[in-house]
Amino acid sequence: MSVELVPNTGMSSSAIRQLDRDNMESSDEQTINGNNNAQTFEKNVSDSETPNMGPPLVRDAPPAAPSPPPDGGLAAWLHVAGGFMIFFNTWGIMNTFGVFQTYYESGAFIRASSSAISWIGSIQAFIVMATGIVAGPVHDRGYFRTLLLTGSFLIVFGHMMLSISNEYWQVVLSQGVCVGLGAGCLFTPTVSLLPTYFSRRLGLAMGLALVGSSIGGIIYPIVMYRLLDTLGFGWSVRVVAFIALGTLLLPCAVMRTRVTPSRPRAFIDVTAFKDAKYILFTLSCLLAFMGFSVIQFYLSFFAESRGLTGRDMSFYLVAVFNAGSCLGRVLPSALSDWLGPFNTIAPGTAVFGVVMFCMLAVKNEAGVVVLAVLGGFFSGVLIALPPVCYARLTENKAVIGTRIGMGFSVIAFGMLAGGPGAGSILGGPDDQHWTRVWVFGGAVAMAAGFFFSVLAVWQYRAGKKTNSVA
Repeated sequence: MSVELVPNTGMSSSAIRQLDRDNMESSDEQTINGNNNAQTFEKNVSDSETPNMGPPLVRDAPPAAPSPPPDGGLAAWLHVAGGFMIFFNTWGIMNTFGVFQTYYESGAFIRASSSAISWIGSIQAFIVMATGIVAGPVHDRGYFRTLLLTGSFLIVFGHMMLSISNEYWQVVLSQGVCVGLGAGCLFTPTVSLLPTYFSRRLGLAMGLALVGSSIGGIIYPIVMYRLLDTLGFGWSVRVVAFIALGTLLLPCAVMRTRVTPSRPRAFIDVTAFKDAKYILFTLSCLLAFMGFSVIQFYLSFFAESRGLTGRDMSFYLVAVFNAGSCLGRVLPSALSDWLGPFNTIAPGTAVFGVVMFCMLAVKNEAGVVVLAVLGGFFSGVLIALPPVCYARLTENKAVIGTRIGMGFSVIAFGMLAGGPGAGSILGGPDDQHWTRVWVFGGAVAMAAGFFFSVLAVWQYRAGKKTNSVA
């Protein structure tokens, strides 16, 4: 306890107390003014751009981490509906190429060999998947809307140009390149966007969206076949363009980016080259899609050329194949949420290869229809599950678009080689070797199933080891 001595000034005690109060108020005002001046000085220092003043005192807060996927809700399911329409007009149109292959083989529109005709569909499929190496990183940088509008325009424009084409090179540019580029701008960004809205139910959501490709593969072949004889090739293709224009309005209206990286990402994720599982899965998919392109391009032509079906039924076989694929994209996808995507894609791909081997023994229309349904069903896992598998293999979801795009750009070479390779094996119209075609398709698909199985065991052991350490 301290005692303050007050000098004798001749003032009364009450006057002294009043003077003390006045001094205290004056001191408080000086303190407040001093604090205000200090705050003003600090603000001036922080606002100053003079390099000698040092770093600013006020810094931006670091960006918050993205919230986990909502795994449901109106916005999430609207993106599934939008994805449905996108796949309706990307893979749905690509799955229709068997109709174009059969029509072009007749020589009514263009004259070219089976291998040359299949190059049109192969180039289209290659560009759809290879574009992902650019479209994926562009999506990761927040430009999904730009890709969506550009892709929608190119799909419609490409079909309009196809409707007025009359030379082989014009068909390649319009149907192969232009439509392929448009579909590529839509495909990879969409499969990269859905994992940002779903986690636990991602397999189901992706499967429902990918049903659009099967429905498109059912509707577009029927539309083309029913209109070819009445409207001709040009207006039949224009009707397809108008359908695409109308159905692409929904995704353009509702789909938005939910997670954007805090800084631009590289177009190549170099860590993927050090991920052995990622590399093995990508190469396995390359083989699987090589086999897929064989049955996709040649099923209809096989049935007609071997006399197994009439001309009408040969066109409808493409729709039958895609109808089977419709269930094959939903049921295995939902099952993958329980079994795991790798445990689902491995047996599905192996059985798909067996179906192509069974084509060697088919003798009548009923047999080829049954195999078309089974082939479509088991091919569904090849379309629905690779994006889910890539999501499992990618811990950093901010680069999922980049990784999926890189993977599909490699897988694209399987689609590029499968159709023309099978066409070369088939030979000319007077000497067709269908046995070799189906052995080729079945062998590469079963090889892919084997490597998927190796990866599934690898994933299981890695998960078991992680759990034991934890």
